[in-house]
Amino acid sequence: MNPKITDWRGKRVWLVGASSGIGAAIACELSQRGASLALSARSANKLAALAIADALLVPCDATDIVSLSTARKRLLAAWGDVDLIIYLAGDYVPMRADNFDLAVAEQVVTVNFNAAMRLFATVLGDLKPGGGIAFVASVAGYRGLPKALAYGPGKAALIHFAEVLHLDLAPQGIGVWVINPGFVSTQLTAKNDFEMPALLTPEQAAIATVDGFKTANFEIHFPKRFTCVMKLFALLPYRWYFPLIRRFTGG
Repeated sequence: MNPKITDWRGKRVWLVGASSGIGAAIACELSQRGASLALSARSANKLAALAIADALLVPCDATDIVSLSTARKRLLAAWGDVDLIIYLAGDYVPMRADNFDLAVAEQVVTVNFNAAMRLFATVLGDLKPGGGIAFVASVAGYRGLPKALAYGPGKAALIHFAEVLHLDLAPQGIGVWVINPGFVSTQLTAKNDFEMPALLTPEQAAIATVDGFKTANFEIHFPKRFTCVMKLFALLPYRWYFPLIRRFTGG
């Protein structure tokens, strides 16, 4: 369904949201596999601290389309072209109905979904057959979960957006991937006050992500022992899903 990427040597990859967490780990993993990298995040200092040799640093704010456009122009001026763009920026604030904060919820959705659309709008003309664009969403986008009142809807929208893009672009040979991790130990998941099953390190998540491009699959999800359970739950009728997910999560 997608182009297979097995050899990263010489691949020009733009990572948006690469300064920490999964993004930083993927940058390091791709560098070790020989990819040419352009790295974006709001903090130039954090990007520089990754110390990835020969990486092109193009700081920008992913939520600002003018900032994204400026970064794209710098990237193309240096490279002339790009093979793969990966959207990694994300935000998470645990939230339920009794502590709903509209401003915070809108900011979380802006980072997790609206900014991904802005990136796509910025690079649409640059996408070529054999390459494409990938979005990091989450298994939290499969179906409603406790404490994900702001996080889950944005990730669900991102999955849906990627699905529709795949329908439109795959016939042209342009890849569209959605990456759905389970729990990964980052600054964001450190906000959780519950046990996170099958918790991965960012480095483990990075290897699973990069290896996922070896297949032609639209979705890259991991760890399978957790994500497959969540996929099963997502197939259940609501009368079964709601009580089971409350029991499973303690929510």
